[in-house]
Amino acid sequence: MNITMLYSKLHRATVTDANLNYVGSITIDKELIDSAKLRIGQKVDIVNINNGERFSTYVIEGKAGNRDICLNGAAARKAEVGDIIIIIAYASMSFEEADRFKPYIVLLDEKNNIDEIKDYV
Repeated sequence: MNITMLYSKLHRATVTDANLNYVGSITIDKELIDSAKLRIGQKVDIVNINNGERFSTYVIEGKAGNRDICLNGAAARKAEVGDIIIIIAYASMSFEEADRFKPYIVLLDEKNNIDEIKDYV
């Protein structure tokens, strides 16, 4: 049996763009993707701290160093530029793996710079 556990998150990312006329997804700066050990195309949940919206989408790679967090397509209706969001990824693992696994937590500042990386909750 497996259990779904927190794998990683980008905590308090600031939305830099919302592009309604793009195929749905979230564009994330490549450096931020790497820091949270996310994968291109990976399903993520988005939690909007400003308005309480919660939704799922998938990761698209943005240019490294730009610190872009852009909601695309229908997701662009769920947040406004400047909103603070949490990007959450989960993984399915055995209970034994879950007992040992420590999620990757990336804390961001208001400009989406990495403030701190934690490998535990």
